[in-house]
Amino acid sequence: MKTGAPAAAPHADAPGASAARTADWVTLTKPRLNLLVLITTLAGLYLAEPAGVSASLLVHTLVGSALVAGGAAALNQVLERTTDARMRRTRNRPLAAGRLGAMEGAALGALLSLAGLVELAVFTNLMAAAVAAVTLVSYVFLYTPLKTRTSLATLIGAVPGALPPVIGWAAATGTISGPAIVLFGIVFLWQMPHFLAIAWMYRDDYAQAGIPLLPVLEPDGRRTGQQALLYAAALWPVSLLPVITGLAGLPYGLVATVLGFLYIGLSVRFAQERSPATARRLFLFSILYLALLLGALVANRAWM
Repeated sequence: MKTGAPAAAPHADAPGASAARTADWVTLTKPRLNLLVLITTLAGLYLAEPAGVSASLLVHTLVGSALVAGGAAALNQVLERTTDARMRRTRNRPLAAGRLGAMEGAALGALLSLAGLVELAVFTNLMAAAVAAVTLVSYVFLYTPLKTRTSLATLIGAVPGALPPVIGWAAATGTISGPAIVLFGIVFLWQMPHFLAIAWMYRDDYAQAGIPLLPVLEPDGRRTGQQALLYAAALWPVSLLPVITGLAGLPYGLVATVLGFLYIGLSVRFAQERSPATARRLFLFSILYLALLLGALVANRAWM
């Protein structure tokens, strides 16, 4: 009589399966995307206190912000698992692909969000925790459900996307003052050409998922290009407000002007020729723009 495979054989891949499952849990928090959250939070923290903050405040602000951002990402994917499954770009996400269950994702999202808010409330201040709570609620319970209902969701989603530097500022000062609002305005306006370029590049995916972004509603892309240019043009004068408010000086203003004109120029090109190439160039430069602008702002603040 033939015997079967050894009993241990079915479990030979257990370490690999465990690693894959762990990777899925991590993926649920969108760590690469949320790195931007931490960078802008850190910028707000430093700009509020250029002389430096305590190591404790720095760590608790970043950890709390990371936990809230990770929790929001998980809850977002719970709510979007059906639409994610219809899109080539997102169908392999853990919930969309069925490797994790909705209850698991919801539990992780709720746990991380609560832990992050408690971290900020206890170890920084209530103002920072309140701004983080507004970020979480507006992203998960306002922006996410509106994505399948209106193209204006992109504009609404830019609000929680622009709040991380305000969290950093509030953590350092306990208040929300004029410079914090300027930082919010810069990041808010920056997001629009960035997201419109993404929407144009993946418009077929969004159409397949039933998400009515502007390029889906108007396939010729004319208004998409016009709006990208409008927001890029509005961003340049707003990016100069740190000079007016005393947050930065002339060197930053020069950098902001050069970067602003480049952003406008790429937006003009995208508006004239709505192609994957022009959209991709605008998208890639938008990432570089924000990194260089915040870097110049922080550096100039240090020299003042």
